[in-house]
Amino acid sequence: MEKVQVGRPREFDADEALQKAMVVFWQQGYDGASLTDLTERMGISRKSMYAAFGNKEQLFRKALERYTEMQAAYVFEALRAATAIEVATTFLNGSVVANTRPGCPAGCLGVQGALAVGATGVVARDTLVAWRAMGQGLLRDRFQRAVDEGDLPAAADPDLIARYLMTISNGLSVQAAGGATREELQQVAGTALRNWPPA
Repeated sequence: MEKVQVGRPREFDADEALQKAMVVFWQQGYDGASLTDLTERMGISRKSMYAAFGNKEQLFRKALERYTEMQAAYVFEALRAATAIEVATTFLNGSVVANTRPGCPAGCLGVQGALAVGATGVVARDTLVAWRAMGQGLLRDRFQRAVDEGDLPAAADPDLIARYLMTISNGLSVQAAGGATREELQQVAGTALRNWPPA
């Protein structure tokens, strides 16, 4: 007996649609990205968006996951570096590149996506606070390992070092969004690394 297909097959590429949604959130932030902006850029109806991705908040979370896998992959590369200074260098250099990639919005979705939000954007803001804290926690754990292995001085504070790097990285994002060039940001990263490790 031939199977009867229930419902119509999706007429769009969900992966491509998610990529486009990620860019909208990146450019406009959570509150600034209306459902109309999202669905028009994704090339789908609201009904299709809800069926494939859930509501706006769920779509935002999926877009942030995509961003983490693609644009923020340098963080995981940095964590695999052999020494603490190589972790810091790879992390800040990766941040500069990610914030100034040609063909992409300037800055970082994870920093600018929900800096200023109304009541409807609180969940997105809290999601990004947790996202940034996760990155800082991964760096802190890596620097604790460096202390344990003698790669950093015993008196070094892994939490302070991770916070220092995250603060520089977040600042690079804000500067990029304000028009700073890759070369200018690379100079800032280089200056930060000359103060390694931060006291």
